[in-house]
Amino acid sequence: MNRALSGLGWEVLLVFILIGLVWFGASISPVFLSASNFSNLIAAGMEVAIVAIPMTLIVIAGEIDLSVESTVGLTSAVLGFLWAAGVPLQVGIPLVLVMGALGGLLNGVLVTRAGLPSLVVTLGTLALFRGLASVVLGPRAISNFPAEFNAFGFGNVPGTPIPWPLVVFAILAVVVGTVLHRTWIGRHIYAVGKNQGAARYSGVRVARLKIALFVLSGTIAALAGVILTSRLSSARADAGQGMTLAVVTAVLLGGVDIFGGSGTLGGVVLAVFTLAVLQNSLRLTDVSAQLQSIAVGLLLIVSVVLPKVVRQIGERINRSQRQPPRSPSLAKVISQ
Repeated sequence: MNRALSGLGWEVLLVFILIGLVWFGASISPVFLSASNFSNLIAAGMEVAIVAIPMTLIVIAGEIDLSVESTVGLTSAVLGFLWAAGVPLQVGIPLVLVMGALGGLLNGVLVTRAGLPSLVVTLGTLALFRGLASVVLGPRAISNFPAEFNAFGFGNVPGTPIPWPLVVFAILAVVVGTVLHRTWIGRHIYAVGKNQGAARYSGVRVARLKIALFVLSGTIAALAGVILTSRLSSARADAGQGMTLAVVTAVLLGGVDIFGGSGTLGGVVLAVFTLAVLQNSLRLTDVSAQLQSIAVGLLLIVSVVLPKVVRQIGERINRSQRQPPRSPSLAKVISQ
C-alpha cells in the first residue's frame, strides 16, 4: 500500500490533477484548448521543464542546485554581449554552454571537495552568477538577433502546434530517464541519495558522481538560457529570475523526495505539465503575477507535505496489517 501510494500511485494522482486542471482551463476560457494557446502554454514552460531534468537527478542524489536561474541569466547576458561584439552564434552558443558547465563544476567541487552544503554553495553562486551577468551586460538588452535564432524559441515544428523547445525537452527526458531508470549510473544516483556512506563503501565514486551531476545541471541550465533568449528575442542580465522556485516545485511535486533516494523522472514530467497548465489557466483569468507566485509557493509546500502524510498513512496501514491477532487472555480461558 505504501509503495503504491508513494510510487506509481503518486503519478496516477498527478494524472488526475492534470486532467482536472485542463477541465478547469477549458471551462474558464474558450481559447484554452486552441492550438495557439497550446503552443504558448508549452513554450512558456519549457525552460523550467528543461532545467527540472538535471535538478531531478541532483535532488535524488541528496543535493540541490539553487543557482540554475542565475546560470540562465548569465548565459543570456554573455550570449548577448558576444553577439553585440560581433561573435557569431555558432561560436557564442558553444562558449556559453561550456561556461555553464564550468559554473556547475565550481558548485560540484565546492560541495564534494570542500565538504560544504549544496544549499549554501549554490545560494552563494546564485548571487555570484547574477552579479556577473549584471557586470557583463548591465541594464541594457540586446535584441538584434537573427530571425532564424528567434524562430527556434517560439516557432513550431512545421505543420504542427509543437514548439521546437518541446522537442529538445522530449529528447533530454528520454535520454536522462533511460540513464536514471535503466543503467548502473541511475542505480548509483539512488544509492548515494539513500545512504551516501554505504554507497561509498560499496564502491560508488560519490564525489565524481556528484560533480558530474552539477556539471550536467550547469550545462543544461545554460541551454535553457539560450532557448529563453531565443524565445524572448532579447538577452538580459535578469533573464530567468524566479525560475528556481518553479523548478524545485516541479521536482518535488513530481514525487522526488527532498531528502534524496527516491523519485522518478516520469513524475517530474507530469508535474512540469501540471504546473504549466495551472499557470496558463491563471494567466487566462488575468490573475496577477504576484498571485501566480503565491499559488506556486503554496503548491511547493503541498508537494513537500502531502507525500510525507501519504507515506505516514501507508506505514500505519502496513503496521496494522502486520500485527498478529490478539489471543484470548489466560483468565478468560480458565473461566471458560
